Amino acid sequence: MAYEVKIGSFKVGAGNRPFLIAGPCVIESEQLVMETAARIAEIAQALGMPYIFKSSFDKANRTSIHSYRGPGLEQGLAVLKKVKDQLGLPVLTDVHTEEQATEAGKVVDVLQIPAFLCRQTDLIIAAAKTGKVVNVKKGQFLSPQEMGNAVKKVEECGNRQIVLTERGSSFGYNNLVVDMRSFPVLRSFGYPVVFDATHSVQLPGGGGAKSSGQREFVEPLACAAAGVGVDGFFMEVHPNPDEALSDGPNMVPLHQLKALLERVMRICDASQPRK
Repeated sequence: MAYEVKIGSFKVGAGNRPFLIAGPCVIESEQLVMETAARIAEIAQALGMPYIFKSSFDKANRTSIHSYRGPGLEQGLAVLKKVKDQLGLPVLTDVHTEEQATEAGKVVDVLQIPAFLCRQTDLIIAAAKTGKVVNVKKGQFLSPQEMGNAVKKVEECGNRQIVLTERGSSFGYNNLVVDMRSFPVLRSFGYPVVFDATHSVQLPGGGGAKSSGQREFVEPLACAAAGVGVDGFFMEVHPNPDEALSDGPNMVPLHQLKALLERVMRICDASQPRK
């Protein structure tokens, strides 16, 4: 059975048009967030893609203790609420603790379980109990089949508002690969499946005290996922990735996003029937 999941004013999965999750990796400033969200929304609307804004108030899993983490829970949620109120966009953010899940659930539309934490039962339960959509990112260390256990943890709380995201698997040191077989396996659980095209080209710890990345491979991998069949695409986007405070090497430059999504959506439209 394929479940539709309602996010904001639209539904995803079960044959609905592919949706987009996009935004800067971390909240650097209110101005950057508002300007980037507005521009991405324009692009998504032109392509007929439902859009969810994404940015993190806290990046708790940075490589170095000296790396920028974000403005924190209170200030970050205030910025995300402004995106909702002024731009009318649903928003998604990461949560790392049960307390964060509870508080963020009062503001955001989608709570995201980071890949490193996808087996943290208490965190998943806290997110599920908010009643909000829960996006569980597949750990780099898990097979796609094992994600069925994460699904059951959310379902056991009476929440079937679930999204699953593929973001690559560890392949030796400082490298990730994407196994295209993962998408039909994840879809077999009945929930919408997203491809995280930017974290999948990350080189974890590849910069020594920070991660590196290969953004030149975002487009070919996104196109491959579109051909296999996914319900949505996750892309971290920044006006100037080379100056970003987190994940710059694997983020999509804002000025390149429209052309990238146009190609991806042509493949989606050609490869699978839609409602």
